[in-house]
Amino acid sequence: MSKVYFSKEISAEKVLQMAELVKNNLNGRIAVKVHSGEAGNQNFLHPQFFKPTIEYFNGTVIECNTAYGGARNTSEKHIKLLKDHGWSEYFNVDLLDHSGPDLQLSIENGWQLDKNYVGKDIVKYDSMLVLSHFKGHPMGGFGGALKQLSIGCASSAGKAYIHSAGKTTDPDKCWALNTPQDDFLEAMADAAGSVVKYFHGNIAYINVMANLSVDCDCCAIAEDPCMKDIGILASDDPVAIDQACVDLIYSSKDPGRDHFVERIETRNGLHTLEAAAKHNVGSRQYELIELQ
Repeated sequence: MSKVYFSKEISAEKVLQMAELVKNNLNGRIAVKVHSGEAGNQNFLHPQFFKPTIEYFNGTVIECNTAYGGARNTSEKHIKLLKDHGWSEYFNVDLLDHSGPDLQLSIENGWQLDKNYVGKDIVKYDSMLVLSHFKGHPMGGFGGALKQLSIGCASSAGKAYIHSAGKTTDPDKCWALNTPQDDFLEAMADAAGSVVKYFHGNIAYINVMANLSVDCDCCAIAEDPCMKDIGILASDDPVAIDQACVDLIYSSKDPGRDHFVERIETRNGLHTLEAAAKHNVGSRQYELIELQ
């Protein structure tokens, strides 16, 4: 079983301590995947929270443009937002798809995709630290490590390709296709697996269960958190760490737990875990190791 480390303490120092437990996979030039946070969003985790960890690994913060309107769908706007939110103030930042062409990652025997489009600058890096704010999501049900690997690493065209389950790379067309929900979730699993394969497994994952809204950090107008903070998790398995987070939600006695679970279940969010596990992106079986 995969090991997932868990601490109830949530602090910048604890993020670094947890990352050190899974740092064996991190070598060479390290990309650090974060969520820059949509303009207006009140729940995203700010750069100061991750500063000790990113500085320790001498990492470069990476992001990609979105496939919908907002403050991050063009490089010009996204670069400005990265500055406004403080990311480029503290760290070297690389917007992977700031210019084309995208890098195509092949996918063999995918559920929905035969390729994945990611920002071409990903080739600069030897390994990746995925820093995820675990929370709900209006389309995927929840967002954690698997979402960061798939939607997060995809270029703007790649995001459209995932959301349309391989039908189009045009962001203006993908939203009108009414892609079946399970097809979208399986496309996310396909895309996540392609990034894991690209890095030959040299990826480590941190999920922070704080500001637990049912909405994503990509929402300019998001619901406030409905649950109390739970803790920080670390693993070298993206499926295991997301499964552990989901299990912590389901087992919670928090009054807001039912609202969060409803978001997951109405989007069939667990299917992403099922699809990723069946294609060996990771394991849903894990050992939870709680730290003091």
